[in-house]
Amino acid sequence: MTAGVLVVQHESICPPGRLGHWLAGCGVEVDVVRPYAGEPLPDQVGHDGLVVLGGTMGANDDHAYEWLAGTKRLLAEAVDAGVPVLGVCLGHQLLAVACGGRVQTNPNGATIGLRAVRPLDQPGRDDPLLAGLPSSAVAIHWNDDIVTRTPPGAAVLASTEDGAPQVIQVGEHAWGVQFHPEADARIVTDWADRSVAAGALSRAGADTHLAALARADAELAATWRPWAARFAGLVLSSPGAARRSG
Repeated sequence: MTAGVLVVQHESICPPGRLGHWLAGCGVEVDVVRPYAGEPLPDQVGHDGLVVLGGTMGANDDHAYEWLAGTKRLLAEAVDAGVPVLGVCLGHQLLAVACGGRVQTNPNGATIGLRAVRPLDQPGRDDPLLAGLPSSAVAIHWNDDIVTRTPPGAAVLASTEDGAPQVIQVGEHAWGVQFHPEADARIVTDWADRSVAAGALSRAGADTHLAALARADAELAATWRPWAARFAGLVLSSPGAARRSG
């Protein structure tokens, strides 16, 4: 039996994308639950890892999206149990709130497009996921909320130019990333079209971002595929997966 991760997807246009393919390619079974489509969240993670994806809702919007409270409970329980966790964008923010942090709208405005990812000196450069990340690494951002207070004991491993946490580690085996390693051109095009329709981005601005992402596509895949493989390695070596393989 292979190791498996539970993936919580919040919207149809925010799928696992490349991350799901990369994890599956490493031998990790990807089990996606879509609560926005009426699929119930499990009472327990019940898997060797937990991945929580992005979405347009806020981390504190429990009143409008009833599954967010359950997602935060799963995140907190997984952290306490030492289950490998990865939160992406909204998932990063939910991880922070679930463990005692705070998320608010970015006072500097939305962060959209490519941004450099530069791990901070100690502990960032020794982190098992960020180790080996090239100094020129970039990632896709598409967000307007940020973590403004990290959970007690959490480590900030990388930050954006304005100082907002870009990568955090909570406990020994849980990470949140504010960016989108899973996003490919099709996914980002959907986001850009939605932003233009909402008046949050001009068509010219969207096209500029999409052109830059197209030029960086091969670099993005080359950077974040090994990173996903390192997370897959943690899942595959988790106690539950090790017991089944033995």
